[in-house]
Amino acid sequence: QVHLVESGGGLLQAGGSLRLSCAASGRTFSSYAMGWFRQAPEKEREFVAAITRSGSMTYYADSVKGRFTISRDNAKNTVNLQMNSLKPEDTAVYYCAAHTSPVPGRSATAYAYWGQGTQVTVSS
Repeated sequence: QVHLVESGGGLLQAGGSLRLSCAASGRTFSSYAMGWFRQAPEKEREFVAAITRSGSMTYYADSVKGRFTISRDNAKNTVNLQMNSLKPEDTAVYYCAAHTSPVPGRSATAYAYWGQGTQVTVSS
């Protein structure tokens, strides 16, 4: 089992940048592929980005490709999401999640462990 805690959310204007972090504890962090999801009010949770166990491969939703970057540091048990050129439609609660398969999926149901989420609000 792994325990995940997100941090770094906040309120900012459109065009700004924010870096989210997710700290993991418990079982060996490097045994999990990791993902970021987000959920806006009255909307379903949606895939944002994912990274393989080693960090060699990354995956992005089309809506964030070119603006967001996922990375991980297995020595520090952290996964990060660098968000640039933020838009009001990026407003949501952002969650990190751990996936037990080598290749992370885009479906939230495939992730076994979740953090509590961190709020990101982008004003226009």
